[in-house]
Amino acid sequence: MSKRNTQQRRHTIIAELSNLGEVSVDSLAKMFETSEVTIRKDLAVLENSGLLLRRYGGAVPLPHEITQPKTEKVSKRKIMIAKTAASLIRDHNRIILDSGSTTSALVRELSAKQGLVVMTNSLAIASDLHALENEPTLLMTGGTWDPHSESFQGQVAESVLRSYDFDQLFIGADGIDLARGTTTFNELLGLSRVMAEVSREVIVMLDSEKLNRKIPNLELPWGKIHTLITDADMPEDVRSEIIKQGVNLVIAS
Repeated sequence: MSKRNTQQRRHTIIAELSNLGEVSVDSLAKMFETSEVTIRKDLAVLENSGLLLRRYGGAVPLPHEITQPKTEKVSKRKIMIAKTAASLIRDHNRIILDSGSTTSALVRELSAKQGLVVMTNSLAIASDLHALENEPTLLMTGGTWDPHSESFQGQVAESVLRSYDFDQLFIGADGIDLARGTTTFNELLGLSRVMAEVSREVIVMLDSEKLNRKIPNLELPWGKIHTLITDADMPEDVRSEIIKQGVNLVIAS
């Protein structure tokens, strides 16, 4: 099967799992005449979607009682913002994906991009990137694990970032301060600022639901932000204030 038939292959894997009760990597690779590496990536994607449970050498069905609480839906706003963000990425770009649910939504939009180099401080994003069939080059910051943000932070991570340069940074925000810039609940701000320093273009992904939050921690000042992508529910007066700060405002549609 060609890469264009990836979804068909994954649907067939689910059907086989339903019929047989379990599947093996070896048998699936032979069935589809593809590599075991490709099959393992298929199983990783299907597991992340809550459709099966991987085990050594194959997979088994995911129990219904486990599937239900783990089901999470990405909001339509975030999906639109992620698609718009992906349109700004060219093949072979070197990008940073900061941790967060909005940046995580961007990963699934990268499957058609070729030759990407992606740095992240998030284990969840790294896992999703590894599952992509186009196999972007994956870099991890390392550092000290922060359970609040579920990401790596600290001096080691900052030092690793400073060893590279990147075309684009994609970063979320917990809120915005129209006078100052983006804000965050996380008190660990150093890594976000280093990410901005080593990137030629800083792109903030922010859905309009996060407006009007009073958050004291300034993450990135407006002077460090090139583009802000948001949704159509962003009020006109807020849009005007952001544009006045010299930021390229993009409304996802």
